[in-house]
Amino acid sequence: MKTINEPARQVPVINEVDVLVVGGGPAGIMAAQAAAKVEGTKVMLIESRGFLGGNMTIGLPLLGFLGRKGNEIIKGLPLQFVERLREKGLATHHRACPLHVSLTMIDPEGTKRLCWQIMEECSVEVLMYVFCADVIMDGDMVKGVIIESKRGREAILAKTVVDCTGDGDIAYRAGAEMLYGNEKGIAQPPTLMFSMRGVDSLKLRNAVADHPETYDIDYIPNEFFRPMDNCTFVGFRNQVKKAREEGFKIPVERTIFMTGMAPDEWWVNMSRVNGIDATDPAQYTRGEQVCIEQNDEIVRYLKKYIPGFENAYVDRVAPFMGIRETRRIVGEYTLTEQDIFDCQRFDDVVAVASYPVDLHHPVGGDCSLYWCPDCYDIPYRTLLPKKIDGLIMAGRDISATHLALASVRVMGPAMCIGEAAGKAAALSVADGVSPRDLDVAKLQQALREEGVYFRP
Repeated sequence: MKTINEPARQVPVINEVDVLVVGGGPAGIMAAQAAAKVEGTKVMLIESRGFLGGNMTIGLPLLGFLGRKGNEIIKGLPLQFVERLREKGLATHHRACPLHVSLTMIDPEGTKRLCWQIMEECSVEVLMYVFCADVIMDGDMVKGVIIESKRGREAILAKTVVDCTGDGDIAYRAGAEMLYGNEKGIAQPPTLMFSMRGVDSLKLRNAVADHPETYDIDYIPNEFFRPMDNCTFVGFRNQVKKAREEGFKIPVERTIFMTGMAPDEWWVNMSRVNGIDATDPAQYTRGEQVCIEQNDEIVRYLKKYIPGFENAYVDRVAPFMGIRETRRIVGEYTLTEQDIFDCQRFDDVVAVASYPVDLHHPVGGDCSLYWCPDCYDIPYRTLLPKKIDGLIMAGRDISATHLALASVRVMGPAMCIGEAAGKAAALSVADGVSPRDLDVAKLQQALREEGVYFRP
Protein backbone atom coordinates (compact mmCIF):
# COMPACT_ATOMS: atom_id res chain seq x y z
CA MET A 1 0.00 0.00 0.00
CA LYS A 2 1.28 3.47 -0.92
CA THR A 3 1.87 5.74 2.10
CA ILE A 4 2.70 9.38 2.82
CA ASN A 5 4.36 11.04 5.78
CA GLU A 6 2.37 13.65 7.67
CA PRO A 7 4.37 16.54 9.11
CA ALA A 8 4.59 16.79 12.89
CA ARG A 9 2.15 19.27 14.40
CA GLN A 10 1.15 20.77 17.71
CA VAL A 11 -2.34 19.71 18.77
CA PRO A 12 -4.25 22.15 20.97
CA VAL A 13 -5.67 20.78 24.24
CA ILE A 14 -9.27 21.98 24.37
CA ASN A 15 -10.26 20.41 27.69
CA GLU A 16 -8.97 18.57 30.75
CA VAL A 17 -11.50 16.47 32.68
CA ASP A 18 -11.67 13.82 35.35
CA VAL A 19 -13.77 11.35 33.32
CA LEU A 20 -14.11 11.33 29.56
CA VAL A 21 -16.89 9.15 28.12
CA VAL A 22 -16.47 8.34 24.43
CA GLY A 23 -19.80 7.42 22.81
CA GLY A 24 -23.28 8.69 23.66
CA GLY A 25 -25.31 5.50 23.25
CA PRO A 26 -27.14 3.54 25.96
CA ALA A 27 -23.94 2.66 27.84
CA GLY A 28 -22.41 6.11 27.37
CA ILE A 29 -25.39 8.06 28.67
CA MET A 30 -25.50 5.90 31.81
CA ALA A 31 -21.72 6.12 32.27
CA ALA A 32 -21.66 9.91 32.04
CA GLN A 33 -24.61 10.30 34.41
CA ALA A 34 -23.17 7.84 36.95
CA ALA A 35 -19.76 9.51 36.90
CA ALA A 36 -21.24 12.99 37.25
CA LYS A 37 -23.21 11.92 40.33
CA VAL A 38 -19.93 11.45 42.22
CA GLU A 39 -19.48 14.88 43.80
CA GLY A 40 -16.72 17.03 42.38
CA THR A 41 -16.21 14.95 39.21
CA LYS A 42 -15.76 16.87 35.96
CA VAL A 43 -17.25 14.76 33.18
CA MET A 44 -17.24 15.16 29.41
CA LEU A 45 -19.09 13.10 26.80
CA ILE A 46 -18.09 13.09 23.13
CA GLU A 47 -20.19 11.66 20.31
CA SER A 48 -19.63 11.33 16.55
CA ARG A 49 -23.29 11.76 15.57
CA GLY A 50 -25.55 14.80 15.90
CA PHE A 51 -27.77 13.31 18.62
CA LEU A 52 -27.53 11.26 21.79
CA GLY A 53 -29.02 7.86 22.52
CA GLY A 54 -27.34 5.57 20.00
CA ASN A 55 -29.27 2.34 19.49
CA MET A 56 -32.10 3.63 21.69
CA THR A 57 -33.04 5.87 18.75
CA ILE A 58 -33.32 3.30 15.93
CA GLY A 59 -36.64 1.65 16.79
CA LEU A 60 -35.42 -1.25 18.89
CA PRO A 61 -37.07 -2.17 22.18
CA LEU A 62 -35.13 -2.21 25.43
CA LEU A 63 -34.59 -5.88 26.19
CA GLY A 64 -33.75 -7.61 29.43
CA PHE A 65 -35.19 -5.35 32.13
CA LEU A 66 -36.97 -8.36 33.63
CA GLY A 67 -35.45 -11.67 34.65
CA ARG A 68 -36.74 -15.13 33.84
CA LYS A 69 -38.84 -15.04 37.04
CA GLY A 70 -40.54 -11.78 36.01
CA ASN A 71 -38.71 -9.61 38.54
CA GLU A 72 -36.96 -6.34 37.64
CA ILE A 73 -33.23 -6.96 37.42
CA ILE A 74 -32.24 -3.79 35.52
CA LYS A 75 -32.64 -1.03 38.07
CA GLY A 76 -30.58 2.00 39.09
CA LEU A 77 -30.13 4.73 36.51
CA PRO A 78 -31.43 2.66 33.54
CA LEU A 79 -34.74 2.05 35.28
CA GLN A 80 -34.98 5.72 36.26
CA PHE A 81 -34.41 6.59 32.59
CA VAL A 82 -37.31 4.39 31.47
CA GLU A 83 -39.57 5.65 34.23
CA ARG A 84 -38.98 9.25 33.14
CA LEU A 85 -39.90 8.31 29.58
CA ARG A 86 -42.98 6.50 30.82
CA GLU A 87 -44.14 9.54 32.78
CA LYS A 88 -44.26 11.41 29.47
CA GLY A 89 -46.02 8.60 27.62
CA LEU A 90 -42.82 7.81 25.73
CA ALA A 91 -42.23 4.27 26.98
CA THR A 92 -44.32 1.21 27.72
CA HIS A 93 -44.30 -1.10 30.69
CA HIS A 94 -41.92 -4.07 30.81
CA ARG A 95 -43.87 -6.96 29.32
CA ALA A 96 -42.67 -10.46 30.12
CA CYS A 97 -42.03 -12.42 26.92
CA PRO A 98 -41.45 -16.17 26.49
CA LEU A 99 -38.90 -15.52 23.74
CA HIS A 100 -37.02 -12.33 24.72
CA VAL A 101 -37.72 -12.50 28.49
CA SER A 102 -39.05 -8.92 28.47
CA LEU A 103 -39.78 -6.04 26.09
CA THR A 104 -39.93 -2.30 26.78
CA MET A 105 -40.83 -0.04 23.86
CA ILE A 106 -39.49 3.52 23.79
CA ASP A 107 -40.01 6.56 21.57
CA PRO A 108 -36.81 7.36 19.64
CA GLU A 109 -37.25 11.15 19.49
CA GLY A 110 -38.33 11.39 23.11
CA THR A 111 -35.27 9.36 24.05
CA LYS A 112 -32.97 11.82 22.30
CA ARG A 113 -34.50 14.72 24.23
CA LEU A 114 -34.27 12.95 27.59
CA CYS A 115 -30.61 12.11 27.02
CA TRP A 116 -29.88 15.78 26.49
CA GLN A 117 -31.93 16.76 29.52
CA ILE A 118 -30.05 14.37 31.78
CA MET A 119 -26.66 15.55 30.56
CA GLU A 120 -27.66 19.15 31.30
CA GLU A 121 -29.01 18.25 34.75
CA CYS A 122 -25.74 16.51 35.63
CA SER A 123 -23.55 19.29 34.17
CA VAL A 124 -21.91 16.86 31.76
CA GLU A 125 -20.13 18.77 29.00
CA VAL A 126 -21.21 17.32 25.65
CA LEU A 127 -19.35 17.66 22.37
CA MET A 128 -20.81 16.12 19.22
CA TYR A 129 -19.70 15.76 15.60
CA VAL A 130 -16.21 14.63 16.65
CA PHE A 131 -14.42 11.35 15.95
CA CYS A 132 -11.77 9.88 18.17
CA ALA A 133 -8.74 9.73 15.88
CA ASP A 134 -6.12 8.55 18.37
CA VAL A 135 -5.31 8.13 22.04
CA ILE A 136 -2.79 9.90 24.22
CA MET A 137 -0.63 7.38 26.06
CA ASP A 138 1.99 7.47 28.79
CA GLY A 139 3.41 3.98 28.61
CA ASP A 140 0.41 1.70 29.10
CA MET A 141 -1.71 4.46 30.66
CA VAL A 142 -4.44 6.22 28.64
CA LYS A 143 -4.21 9.93 29.31
CA GLY A 144 -6.78 11.26 26.86
CA VAL A 145 -7.80 11.22 23.22
CA ILE A 146 -7.18 13.06 19.98
CA ILE A 147 -10.38 14.10 18.24
CA GLU A 148 -10.94 15.06 14.63
CA SER A 149 -13.63 17.45 13.41
CA LYS A 150 -14.18 20.30 10.98
CA ARG A 151 -11.85 22.31 13.26
CA GLY A 152 -9.04 19.82 12.69
CA ARG A 153 -7.22 17.79 15.33
CA GLU A 154 -7.64 18.65 19.01
CA ALA A 155 -6.82 16.91 22.29
CA ILE A 156 -8.85 16.17 25.41
CA LEU A 157 -6.95 15.07 28.51
CA ALA A 158 -8.64 12.86 31.10
CA LYS A 159 -7.72 11.06 34.30
CA THR A 160 -9.92 8.13 33.27
CA VAL A 161 -11.55 7.28 29.93
CA VAL A 162 -14.69 5.15 29.49
CA ASP A 163 -14.89 3.46 26.08
CA CYS A 164 -18.57 3.33 25.09
CA THR A 165 -17.92 3.32 21.36
CA GLY A 166 -19.37 -0.17 20.92
CA ASP A 167 -16.46 -1.00 18.63
CA GLY A 168 -13.78 -0.65 21.31
CA ASP A 169 -12.18 2.22 19.40
CA ILE A 170 -10.24 3.61 22.36
CA ALA A 171 -8.97 0.23 23.51
CA TYR A 172 -8.00 -0.64 19.93
CA ARG A 173 -6.01 2.55 19.46
CA ALA A 174 -4.40 2.09 22.87
CA GLY A 175 -3.02 -1.25 21.74
CA ALA A 176 -5.24 -3.49 23.85
CA GLU A 177 -5.61 -7.10 22.83
CA MET A 178 -8.87 -7.43 20.87
CA LEU A 179 -11.04 -10.17 19.42
CA TYR A 180 -13.51 -9.95 16.55
CA GLY A 181 -16.55 -12.10 15.81
CA ASN A 182 -16.57 -15.88 16.04
CA GLU A 183 -13.66 -18.33 15.83
CA LYS A 184 -13.45 -17.59 12.08
CA GLY A 185 -13.45 -13.82 12.63
CA ILE A 186 -17.01 -13.32 11.33
CA ALA A 187 -19.36 -11.12 13.37
CA GLN A 188 -23.11 -11.20 13.81
CA PRO A 189 -24.71 -9.28 10.91
CA PRO A 190 -26.12 -5.74 11.21
CA THR A 191 -29.68 -4.61 10.43
CA LEU A 192 -31.20 -1.34 9.23
CA MET A 193 -34.48 -0.90 11.09
CA PHE A 194 -37.53 0.89 9.67
CA SER A 195 -41.05 1.54 10.87
CA MET A 196 -44.38 1.10 9.10
CA ARG A 197 -47.59 2.94 9.94
CA GLY A 198 -51.12 2.30 8.83
CA VAL A 199 -50.96 -1.31 9.97
CA ASP A 200 -54.31 -2.84 10.93
CA SER A 201 -52.95 -4.16 14.21
CA LEU A 202 -56.20 -5.78 15.33
CA LYS A 203 -56.44 -7.71 12.06
CA LEU A 204 -52.83 -8.81 12.41
CA ARG A 205 -53.19 -9.97 16.01
CA ASN A 206 -56.46 -11.81 15.48
CA ALA A 207 -55.25 -13.55 12.32
CA VAL A 208 -52.18 -14.87 14.11
CA ALA A 209 -54.10 -15.89 17.24
CA ASP A 210 -56.94 -17.51 15.31
CA HIS A 211 -54.83 -19.36 12.74
CA PRO A 212 -51.69 -20.86 14.31
CA GLU A 213 -51.75 -23.53 11.61
CA THR A 214 -51.09 -20.82 9.00
CA TYR A 215 -49.05 -18.22 10.86
CA ASP A 216 -46.21 -20.06 12.59
CA ILE A 217 -44.54 -18.21 15.47
CA ASP A 218 -41.23 -19.22 17.01
CA TYR A 219 -41.58 -20.56 20.54
CA ILE A 220 -44.37 -18.18 21.69
CA PRO A 221 -48.00 -19.41 21.72
CA ASN A 222 -50.00 -17.55 19.09
CA GLU A 223 -52.61 -16.48 21.63
CA PHE A 224 -49.92 -14.32 23.31
CA PHE A 225 -50.31 -11.80 20.50
CA ARG A 226 -54.05 -11.18 20.75
CA PRO A 227 -53.95 -8.48 23.50
CA MET A 228 -53.02 -4.95 22.37
CA ASP A 229 -49.74 -5.05 24.26
CA ASN A 230 -45.98 -4.94 23.70
CA CYS A 231 -44.76 -7.76 21.54
CA THR A 232 -42.29 -8.89 18.95
CA PHE A 233 -43.46 -11.20 16.19
CA VAL A 234 -40.73 -13.69 15.33
CA GLY A 235 -41.64 -16.40 12.87
CA PHE A 236 -43.85 -16.57 9.77
CA ARG A 237 -41.30 -18.98 8.31
CA ASN A 238 -44.02 -20.45 6.10
CA GLN A 239 -44.70 -17.03 4.62
CA VAL A 240 -41.00 -16.42 3.96
CA LYS A 241 -40.75 -19.80 2.23
CA LYS A 242 -43.80 -19.11 0.08
CA ALA A 243 -42.52 -15.63 -0.86
CA ARG A 244 -39.16 -17.05 -1.91
CA GLU A 245 -40.87 -19.68 -4.03
CA GLU A 246 -42.68 -16.82 -5.78
CA GLY A 247 -39.45 -14.94 -6.48
CA PHE A 248 -39.07 -12.65 -3.47
CA LYS A 249 -35.50 -12.17 -2.21
CA ILE A 250 -35.82 -12.24 1.60
CA PRO A 251 -32.44 -12.20 3.42
CA VAL A 252 -33.63 -13.93 6.61
CA GLU A 253 -35.43 -17.15 7.48
CA ARG A 254 -37.87 -15.46 9.86
CA THR A 255 -40.12 -12.43 9.84
CA ILE A 256 -39.33 -10.07 12.72
CA PHE A 257 -41.27 -6.93 13.61
CA MET A 258 -42.30 -5.31 16.87
CA THR A 259 -44.76 -2.81 18.26
CA GLY A 260 -44.00 0.88 18.24
CA MET A 261 -45.52 3.55 20.47
CA ALA A 262 -48.49 4.27 18.16
CA PRO A 263 -51.28 1.66 17.78
CA ASP A 264 -50.67 1.28 14.03
CA GLU A 265 -46.86 1.45 14.21
CA TRP A 266 -44.54 -1.55 13.79
CA TRP A 267 -40.74 -1.60 13.56
CA VAL A 268 -39.24 -4.14 11.16
CA ASN A 269 -35.99 -5.99 11.92
CA MET A 270 -35.34 -8.12 8.82
CA SER A 271 -32.50 -6.72 6.70
CA ARG A 272 -29.18 -8.49 7.10
CA VAL A 273 -25.70 -8.12 5.60
CA ASN A 274 -23.46 -11.06 6.40
CA GLY A 275 -19.71 -10.88 6.55
CA ILE A 276 -19.13 -7.13 6.70
CA ASP A 277 -16.78 -5.46 9.18
CA ALA A 278 -18.58 -2.40 10.54
CA THR A 279 -15.25 -0.88 11.65
CA ASP A 280 -14.30 -0.57 7.96
CA PRO A 281 -16.08 2.47 6.46
CA ALA A 282 -16.11 1.00 2.96
CA GLN A 283 -17.81 -2.18 4.18
CA TYR A 284 -20.13 -0.18 6.44
CA THR A 285 -21.15 1.93 3.45
CA ARG A 286 -21.85 -1.15 1.35
CA GLY A 287 -23.86 -2.63 4.21
CA GLU A 288 -26.11 0.42 4.36
CA GLN A 289 -26.67 0.28 0.60
CA VAL A 290 -27.55 -3.42 0.69
CA CYS A 291 -29.93 -2.94 3.62
CA ILE A 292 -31.79 -0.16 1.83
CA GLU A 293 -32.32 -2.43 -1.17
CA GLN A 294 -33.37 -5.34 1.04
CA ASN A 295 -35.88 -3.19 2.92
CA ASP A 296 -37.68 -2.28 -0.31
CA GLU A 297 -38.23 -6.00 -0.95
CA ILE A 298 -39.20 -6.63 2.68
CA VAL A 299 -41.91 -3.95 2.48
CA ARG A 300 -43.36 -5.66 -0.61
CA TYR A 301 -43.27 -8.98 1.21
CA LEU A 302 -45.03 -7.69 4.34
CA LYS A 303 -47.80 -6.01 2.35
CA LYS A 304 -48.50 -9.21 0.37
CA TYR A 305 -48.04 -11.99 2.93
CA ILE A 306 -48.67 -10.61 6.44
CA PRO A 307 -52.29 -9.76 7.37
CA GLY A 308 -52.81 -6.16 8.45
CA PHE A 309 -49.94 -4.74 6.39
CA GLU A 310 -51.92 -4.44 3.13
CA ASN A 311 -52.27 -0.64 3.35
CA ALA A 312 -49.22 0.10 5.50
CA TYR A 313 -46.47 2.50 4.48
CA VAL A 314 -42.90 3.22 5.53
CA ASP A 315 -42.87 6.02 8.09
CA ARG A 316 -39.28 6.22 9.33
CA VAL A 317 -35.94 4.60 8.61
CA ALA A 318 -33.32 4.32 11.34
CA PRO A 319 -30.46 6.84 11.00
CA PHE A 320 -27.86 4.05 10.96
CA MET A 321 -27.55 0.28 10.97
CA GLY A 322 -27.84 -1.52 14.27
CA ILE A 323 -24.47 -3.18 14.80
CA ARG A 324 -24.60 -6.38 16.84
CA GLU A 325 -20.91 -7.18 17.05
CA THR A 326 -17.46 -5.93 16.07
CA ARG A 327 -14.37 -5.74 18.29
CA ARG A 328 -14.29 -6.71 21.94
CA ILE A 329 -11.46 -6.59 24.42
CA VAL A 330 -9.56 -9.40 26.07
CA GLY A 331 -10.09 -8.41 29.68
CA GLU A 332 -8.99 -9.46 33.12
CA TYR A 333 -11.83 -11.99 32.88
CA THR A 334 -13.74 -13.22 29.84
CA LEU A 335 -17.44 -13.90 30.34
CA THR A 336 -18.42 -17.22 28.75
CA GLU A 337 -21.67 -18.75 27.59
CA GLN A 338 -21.19 -21.41 30.28
CA ASP A 339 -21.19 -18.63 32.91
CA ILE A 340 -24.57 -17.57 31.52
CA PHE A 341 -26.07 -21.07 31.45
CA ASP A 342 -24.75 -21.78 34.97
CA CYS A 343 -26.22 -18.49 36.34
CA GLN A 344 -22.71 -17.78 37.55
CA ARG A 345 -22.02 -15.53 40.53
CA PHE A 346 -18.88 -13.42 40.87
CA ASP A 347 -17.42 -11.62 43.89
CA ASP A 348 -16.78 -8.55 41.72
CA VAL A 349 -20.29 -8.43 40.23
CA VAL A 350 -21.32 -4.98 38.97
CA ALA A 351 -24.44 -5.88 36.92
CA VAL A 352 -26.95 -8.69 36.60
CA ALA A 353 -28.49 -9.91 33.33
CA SER A 354 -30.96 -12.55 32.21
CA TYR A 355 -31.29 -12.04 28.46
CA PRO A 356 -30.79 -15.22 26.41
CA VAL A 357 -27.86 -15.90 24.13
CA ASP A 358 -29.48 -14.39 21.02
CA LEU A 359 -27.21 -15.28 18.13
CA HIS A 360 -27.94 -13.94 14.65
CA HIS A 361 -25.91 -16.41 12.63
CA PRO A 362 -22.78 -14.86 11.06
CA VAL A 363 -23.41 -17.09 8.01
CA GLY A 364 -26.91 -17.67 6.64
CA GLY A 365 -30.17 -15.99 7.56
CA ASP A 366 -31.31 -17.61 10.79
CA CYS A 367 -31.02 -17.04 14.54
CA SER A 368 -30.63 -19.23 17.62
CA LEU A 369 -31.66 -18.48 21.20
CA TYR A 370 -30.43 -20.24 24.34
CA TRP A 371 -31.78 -19.33 27.77
CA CYS A 372 -30.24 -19.41 31.23
CA PRO A 373 -32.54 -20.66 34.03
CA ASP A 374 -32.53 -17.34 35.89
CA CYS A 375 -29.89 -14.56 36.01
CA TYR A 376 -26.11 -14.31 35.75
CA ASP A 377 -23.55 -11.84 37.11
CA ILE A 378 -21.33 -9.60 35.00
CA PRO A 379 -17.97 -9.15 36.79
CA TYR A 380 -16.06 -5.88 36.96
CA ARG A 381 -12.98 -7.58 35.49
CA THR A 382 -14.74 -7.92 32.10
CA LEU A 383 -14.66 -4.12 31.85
CA LEU A 384 -10.88 -3.89 32.27
CA PRO A 385 -8.60 -4.50 29.27
CA LYS A 386 -5.44 -6.43 30.01
CA LYS A 387 -2.25 -4.33 30.31
CA ILE A 388 -3.98 -1.00 29.56
CA ASP A 389 -4.59 1.37 32.48
CA GLY A 390 -6.79 4.45 32.78
CA LEU A 391 -9.48 2.84 30.60
CA ILE A 392 -12.80 1.14 31.36
CA MET A 393 -15.07 -0.50 28.79
CA ALA A 394 -18.87 -0.47 28.66
CA GLY A 395 -21.38 -1.95 26.22
CA ARG A 396 -20.85 -4.60 23.58
CA ASP A 397 -17.04 -4.21 23.58
CA ILE A 398 -16.44 -5.78 27.01
CA SER A 399 -14.54 -9.05 27.47
CA ALA A 400 -16.85 -11.91 26.46
CA THR A 401 -16.87 -14.88 24.14
CA HIS A 402 -18.72 -14.65 20.85
CA LEU A 403 -21.72 -16.52 22.28
CA ALA A 404 -21.72 -14.71 25.63
CA LEU A 405 -21.67 -11.38 23.81
CA ALA A 406 -24.86 -12.44 22.03
CA SER A 407 -26.57 -12.10 25.42
CA VAL A 408 -24.81 -9.18 27.06
CA ARG A 409 -24.85 -6.97 23.94
CA VAL A 410 -28.49 -5.85 24.20
CA MET A 411 -29.42 -2.48 25.66
CA GLY A 412 -30.68 -3.46 29.13
CA PRO A 413 -27.38 -5.07 30.20
CA ALA A 414 -25.38 -2.45 28.27
CA MET A 415 -27.02 0.36 30.25
CA CYS A 416 -26.23 -1.41 33.53
CA ILE A 417 -22.62 -1.96 32.50
CA GLY A 418 -22.40 1.71 31.51
CA GLU A 419 -23.58 2.81 34.95
CA ALA A 420 -21.00 0.57 36.62
CA ALA A 421 -18.19 1.80 34.34
CA GLY A 422 -19.01 5.47 34.87
CA LYS A 423 -19.23 5.04 38.63
CA ALA A 424 -15.94 3.12 38.68
CA ALA A 425 -14.22 5.79 36.61
CA ALA A 426 -15.29 8.59 38.95
CA LEU A 427 -14.43 6.66 42.11
CA SER A 428 -11.01 5.79 40.70
CA VAL A 429 -10.30 9.46 40.13
CA ALA A 430 -11.59 10.40 43.60
CA ASP A 431 -9.37 7.74 45.23
CA GLY A 432 -6.36 8.50 43.04
CA VAL A 433 -6.05 4.91 41.80
CA SER A 434 -6.14 3.10 38.50
CA PRO A 435 -9.53 1.50 37.71
CA ARG A 436 -7.72 -1.84 38.03
CA ASP A 437 -6.87 -1.06 41.66
CA LEU A 438 -10.28 0.29 42.67
CA ASP A 439 -11.87 -1.24 45.77
CA VAL A 440 -14.69 -3.21 44.12
CA ALA A 441 -16.63 -3.39 47.40
CA LYS A 442 -16.72 0.42 47.41
CA LEU A 443 -17.98 0.42 43.82
CA GLN A 444 -20.67 -2.14 44.64
CA GLN A 445 -21.85 -0.09 47.62
CA ALA A 446 -22.07 3.05 45.48
CA LEU A 447 -24.13 1.13 42.91
CA ARG A 448 -26.44 -0.26 45.61
CA GLU A 449 -27.04 3.28 46.88
CA GLU A 450 -28.09 4.18 43.32
CA GLY A 451 -30.61 1.33 43.32
CA VAL A 452 -28.68 -1.21 41.21
CA TYR A 453 -29.96 -4.77 41.58
CA PHE A 454 -27.70 -7.49 42.98
CA ARG A 455 -28.86 -11.03 43.61
CA PRO A 456 -29.42 -11.88 47.29
